[in-house]
Amino acid sequence: MSDSVRGLNRREFLGASTGGGFALGSLLGLGMDLRAAQAEVRTLKIANAREVPSVCPYCAVGCGQIVSVRKDKDGVDQIINIEGNPESPINRGTLCPKGAATYQLAVNPLRKMQVLYRKPGGTEWETKPLEWAMDRIAERVKATRDATFQPWWETKDKDGKPVKKRVNHTLAIASLGGATMDNEWNYVQCKLMRGLGAVYLENQARI
Repeated sequence: MSDSVRGLNRREFLGASTGGGFALGSLLGLGMDLRAAQAEVRTLKIANAREVPSVCPYCAVGCGQIVSVRKDKDGVDQIINIEGNPESPINRGTLCPKGAATYQLAVNPLRKMQVLYRKPGGTEWETKPLEWAMDRIAERVKATRDATFQPWWETKDKDGKPVKKRVNHTLAIASLGGATMDNEWNYVQCKLMRGLGAVYLENQARI
């Protein structure tokens, strides 16, 4: 392997060949052995993986990512790596801390798949399925909205006469978005809360 290839990692190779504006002919013209570079790439953890261009799911900047996918022993596609896309004109292969940790969002054996629930007045935590918790939350949101929904708001005009204004809202439900949720989820959650008539909408990223 030539010295120029030995000191070239995968990110630098991709950046030079695509994001850096060099053609493959230019790489060869600089004395690089393309076959040696390809052999070097095959020894990495992404060997034999299919690279899928994607976009970071967090903020609205839209940084480009490369998702490396490889089939497991059962023939099912599995994500094995996510990194910045050097071809993206927005981030040119770089990622912020949240974007760099996107792999852990998709593939994380430590991710909790159950919830802990303590009934009212109880002293012990019970392990419950995630689906049970989702149904429980939906039931409580509906019950709270039904009990507190206000179609009209009684007030007074400038002359002190009582008037009614259509508001269609509830003041008993609040929504707090978070920076750990992706941009699309925060958007959908905001739409849902407005549809329910919630007035108090806030996001942790702005507080």
